Amino acid sequence: MHELPQQLANGLALGALYGLIAIGYTMVYGIVQLINFAHGEIFMIGGFGALTAYAILPTGTSLLIAIPVMIVGGAICSVAVACAAERFAYRPLRSAPRLAPLITAIGLSIALQQLVWQFYPDAKKAVSFPEFKGAAFKITDSLAIQRADLFVLILAPLCMLALGVFVQKSRSGRAMQATAQDPDTAKLMGINTDRIIVMAFAIGAAFAAVAAVAYGLDKGQINFEMGFILGLKAFTAAVLGGIGNIYGAMVGGVVLGLAEALSIAYIEDIPGMSQLGGGAWSNVWAFVLLIVVLLVRPQGLLGERVADRA
Repeated sequence: MHELPQQLANGLALGALYGLIAIGYTMVYGIVQLINFAHGEIFMIGGFGALTAYAILPTGTSLLIAIPVMIVGGAICSVAVACAAERFAYRPLRSAPRLAPLITAIGLSIALQQLVWQFYPDAKKAVSFPEFKGAAFKITDSLAIQRADLFVLILAPLCMLALGVFVQKSRSGRAMQATAQDPDTAKLMGINTDRIIVMAFAIGAAFAAVAAVAYGLDKGQINFEMGFILGLKAFTAAVLGGIGNIYGAMVGGVVLGLAEALSIAYIEDIPGMSQLGGGAWSNVWAFVLLIVVLLVRPQGLLGERVADRA
């Protein structure tokens, strides 16, 4: 049990990362009822955009100065790709059967992954990413927080709260709510729903870029495949928390991160379960948790039961 505080801190940091990515899924689905399976690759492109921005900076630039530049560079790349995907891949299919944009999203995911693999320098293998230097912050004898974990633990709640205030208080945020409730009526009220939908894609992509920077700072490397499994887990977090709910996406991410960290640490110590623990089984237990929650509460932890649109 002396390891429990450390495992909880690890789980919270991992969950905050999942939550940042999951917000992109939940915003797009909440407004246009689209599961954007290419969002994991938007996250990946944000990481490579951030790395490109870092490479442009003078050698020896302090990481404290470089990180804001990396976030801006990653966000520009992610937002540009996400907006282009909405305009050219998803918008023409908005009135098509739901299966068509879903298949398009999967195809776009594969295409973006292969484009980075083919054209980004040295992307055929893991690419080094700048890391925080210095020891972890020791809180107690059994708890030390890595600098990269502290970065995401501070930034994720700030991003979520800023988005919540934006959606609730701003004119554009209220237009987002109206478009999510009834896009046809929102058009009649003078709302440019196309602009609102693009805004949802852009905000989700920007958050994914922040998550990509946090991931790179933690792992010290990025690769062209990293968006697949992280995107899948973030989608799981969005469904777990109640897809369409901003705060639910973060809650789902935290629950998923805690479940993953605790399963890695403790399941193999349970008698008779030694073969079902460790990192190799972490993904399995994460999805087992999702199945259990959806059996008990199909709308997710913070989701509400709503009627399907006509």
